[in-house]
Amino acid sequence: MRRGALRSPLFIAAVLVILAVSRGCGGSGDSAEPSGPVSVKVTHVVDGDTIDVRMPGGGEETVRYIGIDTPETVKPDTPVQCGGPQAHAVNERLVGGRTVTLRFDAEHRDVYGRLLAYVYLPGGPGGHPLFVNAELVRRGLARTLTIRPNDSFASLFARLAARAGAAGRGLWGRCPL
Repeated sequence: MRRGALRSPLFIAAVLVILAVSRGCGGSGDSAEPSGPVSVKVTHVVDGDTIDVRMPGGGEETVRYIGIDTPETVKPDTPVQCGGPQAHAVNERLVGGRTVTLRFDAEHRDVYGRLLAYVYLPGGPGGHPLFVNAELVRRGLARTLTIRPNDSFASLFARLAARAGAAGRGLWGRCPL
C-alpha cells in the first residue's frame, strides 16, 4: 500500500464504517439503537447490575446498569465477592421476570457490546417508577461507577452512596472496603 493511501479520505471513511458496524452502530433492522426509552421484559437477572432482556422486536440483549457497580458473583476467574449474592437477590426480587423501562445516556453500549441503561420499574412509591440503579445504591448494595460521558446521575448516586455508608447499610456494614 502506498504511504499516502493511509491518509486518503476514502481509506479513513472505510475504516470508520468498519468500526461503526463492528460496534453495532451501523446497519439497519435489529442493529439499530433505541433512540428513547424502551419497555422490555427481563428474561434473566445475571447479577446485581446486569440483566438479560427481550427487546420489543423480539431480540435478546444484555443490559449493564449505568453508574453503579455491585460485587461480583459470576465474573470468570473472580471469586464471589462480599455482598454480591445479596445484590443479585435484591435485583432479582425487583426486576426478575418483570417489564422495565430502559433509558439511555450518551453512549448506548460498553466495550463488551452490552446495552448501557438506567432501569426503571413501573409502580414504585407514590405511583412513580422506581429507579432501580439508584435503589441499589440507596440500599448499600452498589458502589458508584462513573464513566463519562454516561454520568447524568453521578451526583445522585454519590449522595445515595454517602448516606448508605453513613448508615452502615448493605456493603458498608458487612464488607471490608
